Amino acid sequence: MLIFKKRHHPPPDYSLLGTDLHSHLLPGIDDGAPDLETSLSLIQGLRELGFERLITTPHVMGNMYPNTPEIISDRLCAVQTGLAETGAAADLQAAAEYFLDDQMADYVQDSKPMLTISGKYLLCEFSMMSPTMGLKEMIFQLQMQGYQILLAHPERYVYLELNKGHYDELKAMGCLFQLNLLSLGSYYGKTVQSLTQYLIKKQYYDFAATDLHNVRQLELLQDPKLGEGLKRLMDSGRIRNRELMS
Repeated sequence: MLIFKKRHHPPPDYSLLGTDLHSHLLPGIDDGAPDLETSLSLIQGLRELGFERLITTPHVMGNMYPNTPEIISDRLCAVQTGLAETGAAADLQAAAEYFLDDQMADYVQDSKPMLTISGKYLLCEFSMMSPTMGLKEMIFQLQMQGYQILLAHPERYVYLELNKGHYDELKAMGCLFQLNLLSLGSYYGKTVQSLTQYLIKKQYYDFAATDLHNVRQLELLQDPKLGEGLKRLMDSGRIRNRELMS
């Protein structure tokens, strides 16, 4: 009788990306890490997955997460101190993920300073439930202020499945797209997975990131099935994460 041994496939090789530019690792200021202990654990987990540089991006979202550059800087220092005390080595920086809403419109109007990735990329998201009124005008105003707009997880705006031309319009405006790595699998649902493959085929993605919030997501990032999707993504030659290493 033939006995087939179960094959154990390795987790995805995230060292191909080098930098994770979207995560929620700072303690107690959004829906990510609730405390310093969890922050340090998530950072260690990302390092073990192969990421060399981490740019964490707390939410800035109306009254729900009214984070400022000062609040974010204070929490970043606390985490960096915690890393030093434990002897852990990690290249950790911070920017922010800005929700394009009425408050953001006020930010734009007042030209308030915002935290960017690598000095130029402004990570933004908008409503996942319905189209955002005045979205293009807000993006245009941000661009006029010198920001390069980087749209977080465009595949998660599931209502765009019925209006894929909106992706073309955003690209034509000069927006960059960032994929959530778990969208390569079924974590966010079949519609998101389908839109991910559509955007990969269109070669619309410029960056990929974890958007890590918790330990459960960290575990799911180790799924070997994500490796094939990551390889196809990298084979496009368009993913620019490693540019952020310099």
